[in-house]
Amino acid sequence: MNEKELRKLSRMDLLELLIMEGKKNRQLQEEIEKLKEELQNKQILIRESGSIAEAALKLNGVFEAAEAAAKQYLENISRVEERMDEIKK
Repeated sequence: MNEKELRKLSRMDLLELLIMEGKKNRQLQEEIEKLKEELQNKQILIRESGSIAEAALKLNGVFEAAEAAAKQYLENISRVEERMDEIKK
């Protein structure tokens, strides 16, 4: 609506327009708040997924170290058994 059309409106019409614009403004503010909350939730999910990925990588390192330790333990047992066999001969 242009300025000329606004000047032709009565006070009552102008008040109704103002009320409608106020309602639209409130609705838009509520929508903005809702979108901000959704964005924050998504950012938290992204951060947490990064943390989960890091934890998985760290766990992989732990498992690799445990596997290496178990392998070394088994090798040592094999050596001890070989020595025992040599001593028995």
